[in-house]
Amino acid sequence: MATHCPHCDCISAEGAQAHAVLASLGMDDVDAALAHGLLDVMPCLACDTACNAQLATAREALRTALAARDRHRARDARLQRRKVERDAKRVPKASFAQAPALPAAAADVLARALAKARKPR
Repeated sequence: MATHCPHCDCISAEGAQAHAVLASLGMDDVDAALAHGLLDVMPCLACDTACNAQLATAREALRTALAARDRHRARDARLQRRKVERDAKRVPKASFAQAPALPAAAADVLARALAKARKPR
């Protein structure tokens, strides 16, 4: 069954898929246009050049948008990978809950000073 072109009223059976895509685009229904094969539909040879130009423009706009989405996803993945790598390289900060051990000589000096400070005057 031949569908007519919503723009030039072409009724060519060979252009039925292109006509369906153009009708979906005319209703701003990109999902339906994709379902009808927007990315790989062949132009209708019986339609005028304006119809085929509109089909080609919509296809290129969609390809550009899909490429931009892929670049954005790749960038997000790259940034996430760099963050994980950067976090893995960071040395954890020393915890002050446990003080580092003093050398024996310093511990002796500190103990004597504390003992002297505790003596009543």
